[in-house]
Amino acid sequence: MDTEAAPAAQETRWLSEAEQRAWRTHLEVTKLLTHQLERDLQPFGLTMNDYEILVNLSESDERRMRMSDLAAATLQSKSRLSHQITRMERAGLVRRENCDSDKRGLFAVLTDEGWETMRDVAPHHVASVRRHFVDLLSPEDLKALLHALGPVAAHLHEERGRG
Repeated sequence: MDTEAAPAAQETRWLSEAEQRAWRTHLEVTKLLTHQLERDLQPFGLTMNDYEILVNLSESDERRMRMSDLAAATLQSKSRLSHQITRMERAGLVRRENCDSDKRGLFAVLTDEGWETMRDVAPHHVASVRRHFVDLLSPEDLKALLHALGPVAAHLHEERGRG
């Protein structure tokens, strides 16, 4: 067992009361915000995962991404993403295309219907993000949050690259 990943009990640096409150508040906000954003997407027949895929494809060249790149971008396993794309294909939002340069590779491609859905839903999603997150914080708070979470995100991306 990797001792760096799982320190012995005598080496454990327990969280202080302030650290524990900050950690638990972070978890609570993450869960509650995700739940609320999901609820706000439901009238459009989308989940947060659907929306994230639509965003990634809409921002990509030719509105397409290799499935492996899309899995990495959305932090999903290739298997889970494949199931997600199958469901989204049935809804007419995306389609799969073969990769000419790699016969085993596949692209996920945003359909015209998917593009229109993205254009219709995006203003509502942005309003939801503003209502439940951005507009509740001052510009200074947002800057401090970005400053505080930036190193955590960088560290986690680095860890993910090692795995």
